[in-house]
Amino acid sequence: MDRRLAPVLVVILLSACAVFAQDTGLEQAPAAPPARVAPPSPNASAEELAEKADLLRSQKNYLDAIDYYRAAARKDKSAVIWNKLGIAQLQLTRFGDARKSFEKSLKIDKTYADARNNLGVIYYMSKKYSKAIKNYRQAIALRESASFHANLGAAYFSKKEIPRAVAEYERALQIDPNVLDHTSSTGIAAQLSSPADRAHFFYVLARMYAQTSDFNRSLDCLRRAMEEGYKGIDDVYKDQEFAALRKDPRFNQLMSSKPIAIPQ
Repeated sequence: MDRRLAPVLVVILLSACAVFAQDTGLEQAPAAPPARVAPPSPNASAEELAEKADLLRSQKNYLDAIDYYRAAARKDKSAVIWNKLGIAQLQLTRFGDARKSFEKSLKIDKTYADARNNLGVIYYMSKKYSKAIKNYRQAIALRESASFHANLGAAYFSKKEIPRAVAEYERALQIDPNVLDHTSSTGIAAQLSSPADRAHFFYVLARMYAQTSDFNRSLDCLRRAMEEGYKGIDDVYKDQEFAALRKDPRFNQLMSSKPIAIPQ
């Protein structure tokens, strides 16, 4: 089986500086119930069961995906299958079950970096940030990854260790400039602890993007910082990282428009 499973990425606020979906105020039709899925066949191979589970998970049919992953795991003691099972459980916020699955994956293969990262996600979502940091750092020691560094940065940010958080985000962006924009079927949305933290987070990202001359993203993040009510927005006029951005006409246009803070 393909071992190259994309790791779960803690996507802060769905994705940094992304355009958020807005409520149209229209009544939505109820979602149709998922089609019934036949139970796993006892004659199917572990690979066939895992492939069916992958398909079900991509369709957000997590309950049936879990059944198929469990059936596959009974036939093949695979770290990859247990990791995928944990992701499906995590999607249903079954943190206890997911933690056990990731731990089982690591028991089979203690060098499996994705499972170690995902165990960190469990601790992060449970607000056990020190344990999350420990697991993210172990995952990075096994394999350096932009998403692992971004996850570590999120944990440091939640502990208000801002310099360390910035260092990890910078490393993540060095590896993959688009890492904070990634969303996928394995992405987990995570909220920062308070509106003030969210506002500060966007300002920190804006400063980082400005330093790398990615002015489009920097302006987007500045706008979000103001919409989230960042109190220190006037620092943009003195922080050295924004020196080049301040020469961009769009900067003056944004700052003069003063986006109204969105009510929390």
